[in-house]
Amino acid sequence: MTRVLVTGGAGFIGSHFARSLHDVSVTVLDKLTYAGNRANLDGVPHEFVHGDICDAELLRQVVPGHDLVVNFAAESHVDRSIEGAGEFVRTNVLGTQTLLQACLEAGVAKVVQVSTDEVYGSIDIGSWDERAPLRPRSPYAASKAGGDLIAQAYAITHGLDVSITRCGNNYGPRQYPEKIIPLFVTRLLCGLKVPLYGDGGNVRDWIHVRDHCAGIRLVAERGEPGEVYHIAGTAELSNRELTGLLLEACGRGWDLVEQVMDRKGHDRRYSLDDTKLRALGYRAEIPFEQGLKETVRWYADHREWWLG
Repeated sequence: MTRVLVTGGAGFIGSHFARSLHDVSVTVLDKLTYAGNRANLDGVPHEFVHGDICDAELLRQVVPGHDLVVNFAAESHVDRSIEGAGEFVRTNVLGTQTLLQACLEAGVAKVVQVSTDEVYGSIDIGSWDERAPLRPRSPYAASKAGGDLIAQAYAITHGLDVSITRCGNNYGPRQYPEKIIPLFVTRLLCGLKVPLYGDGGNVRDWIHVRDHCAGIRLVAERGEPGEVYHIAGTAELSNRELTGLLLEACGRGWDLVEQVMDRKGHDRRYSLDDTKLRALGYRAEIPFEQGLKETVRWYADHREWWLG
């Protein structure tokens, strides 16, 4: 039986990835910071290890025997990185290196480093392909770019079979309510106001978390060492357009929208070209409007999850 280690597997995307695995033995390693929740793994057969990917000694005990390691462990909230970058550099750069070293020493057959489109900065028109230069504009994005470069260095220097995925904005059930969709949905369901940065014209590419995980599984199966693969979404929307859809889905009006000062260094637009992954057979399958309605319904039906 294939053994898979999912780091950061109690978080939003990591837990969905663990949930998508079948006929394999799953180990989840998670530090259980504020965004990690063991309830996200309810119903998922797995062995759980509470720990930090920066803990080299723990990794020397946990990593050996796994055939595939997928690294979701990351500090990921841009606003928090602006307030304090240290923990982002520690986890996203040092943690990635520590994990890769453990995988190298244990002879892991395949590693996937899960990353973000934010490493490229901002693009006015067109879409980035995997050869685009890295121009991160936030401490979070810079720390993820650093982890990606470490991964590529391990592939080149040591011959470690590690591939990198970069994806746009994810949405779906069990996302911690600090990101825009769960933040707006949970506040609107309670009749509270929601903050819209600046003019609301910042554009993002949206992908359902299940489609993202399908892309990661494909890269785990067929990705080449040291290569980057984009996993693009199904909807490119401005934050104002997204806000309108969320208001409609929650039965609320624009009177609950409060425009606030824009975020420092706020990237205007992200867009990924996923031709490379499509050549391997990838297709995003969940239309955004369908996925958004299902997501809003999940938060409405699971208030105990986000109200505590």
